[in-house]
Amino acid sequence: MVARTALGSNYHASSGRVAPRSASLRATLRGSGIALLLALSLTGCLRKRKYAPREVAKVLSVDKASLEPAIQARISVAERPAWVTADRWKRVEAIYIAYGNSPLWLQEDGVKERAQALVEAIRHAPDDGLDTTSYPLDQIERVVDTKRLTDTASAATIADADVLLTSAYVAYASDMLMGQVEPQKVSQSWHTGTGTAERDSAVAHALEEADMTEALRLMAPQDPDYAALKVAFARYRKLAASGGWEPVVASGGPAALDGVRARLAAEQSIDSTIAPPPPVDSTVDSAARAEEPPVRRRAGSDPDVLLFQRHHGLEPTGRLDTATLVALNIPVDERARQIAANLERHRWLPRSLGSRYVYVNVPSFRLDAYDSGQKTLSMKVVVGAEYEGRTTPSFSDSMETVVFRPYWNITPDIQAKEIRPKLASDPGYLDRQNMEFYKDGGVTRVRQRPGGKNALGLVKFLFPNDFNIYLHDTPAKSLFAKTDRAASHGCIRLEKPAELAQWVLGWDATKVEGAMNGEQDNRQIPIPSKIPVYIVYFTTYLVDGQLYFGDDLYGRDDALLQRQARPAAA
Repeated sequence: MVARTALGSNYHASSGRVAPRSASLRATLRGSGIALLLALSLTGCLRKRKYAPREVAKVLSVDKASLEPAIQARISVAERPAWVTADRWKRVEAIYIAYGNSPLWLQEDGVKERAQALVEAIRHAPDDGLDTTSYPLDQIERVVDTKRLTDTASAATIADADVLLTSAYVAYASDMLMGQVEPQKVSQSWHTGTGTAERDSAVAHALEEADMTEALRLMAPQDPDYAALKVAFARYRKLAASGGWEPVVASGGPAALDGVRARLAAEQSIDSTIAPPPPVDSTVDSAARAEEPPVRRRAGSDPDVLLFQRHHGLEPTGRLDTATLVALNIPVDERARQIAANLERHRWLPRSLGSRYVYVNVPSFRLDAYDSGQKTLSMKVVVGAEYEGRTTPSFSDSMETVVFRPYWNITPDIQAKEIRPKLASDPGYLDRQNMEFYKDGGVTRVRQRPGGKNALGLVKFLFPNDFNIYLHDTPAKSLFAKTDRAASHGCIRLEKPAELAQWVLGWDATKVEGAMNGEQDNRQIPIPSKIPVYIVYFTTYLVDGQLYFGDDLYGRDDALLQRQARPAAA
């Protein structure tokens, strides 16, 4: 994951997806504006004179004085196109009111650059994994047919065509800016993204851009990961259309390994981001995935099987076990749909993540820290287990404090379900675990004292949120050697906590080491400038330019894929 278009370093949470937790956050959201307009101006892409709908004097042979009441009349009637929802129809009406019921798409000589740009964008919407039910191309093309819109066209005919184009534009722009599927309706536990106010501002003001082709293009996420997934999506679709790949059978002999190599060749032919197998000596395989330690080859392991396993979230045994065969035989069209689902998740994110931020992708068990658009720190993480409410949600907030040698204040739920039964059967449990009782608002709670046994390790990173999730050290270092690292109560354990503390605070290694191993417990250090933290859930993602299919840890892909197959109108 790399930096998105910078709209401002403080824009990080949604005013539409989840309620802001403070007045300052609400102010940040209002000030940031997301607006595509800011994106356009900051990128310097569109320096041309703005398009002014109110200055359109006439369309074809009909003057503005006749067009404005015709547009108002078309909007005022109860009947709307069947594919336009009531909510979107209201937004269409609001846009025309804002522009004085001026025509927004049809120009003096009829269907020209603006309308053609919109039709072309809709034609290519499936390339982004979008369903076009909400802006059916065939109906739109019939209405804006140049044979129909001639000098003999009436004000009503022109108004009908312009309003229909605006309806399609509102739907398309909304899908690109916020996603086509509402994550809350498909059990995604996703709580960050663009707010509705920012979306509506962007949709309305982008109409003033002189280059509508560019304005529409910039509504899609602009980070390279999205672009790379879009390329992969096109290639997987192409392979699916040509018949897909051959199944790999568990023969246990050379034929099965030949099948693996053919499968890798097929994927490499459709996705240039997948590198060929690296050179392998007789004892050690160099990790295909960047920043992973070398994996000791086991007897009977195969480097091509290892490569496939690493790119598909599997235990790197190098052997054709059951899980590997299942992954090998997932049809290519299913992989294409998985990529489409993750393109949709990218559209759920804010358009700016800021200039300095922390990014955790749960299915990849990975944290990346970015500064000025460049990845400057990476590490493995342990995330929430996939049962008993321990899953890690997707959300964003701002890191404010680093706590060295923290207490672990055990939650009431963990205290009731885990600590109390152990204490009932073993009165010495608290002492051995370096735990103690304490009072919290008159309630007796349990906490673990700072030190080597503390479950939070020697440092934690706080970004106050509604989910009580934070980043922290851990004494259980052996977990980072595992491929599947879903093992926590929901919080995120860090492979390199000292390095993150250095990055966050700007301290050197000696100072951080002193704070982690010093005598002062529960030492709280405010962060000079708050740092956005994004916890996301992408089951198809890129690492250093290479494509990976991760494990759908929490089973969230199926619900999203089903809704994408029959998207509900927003």
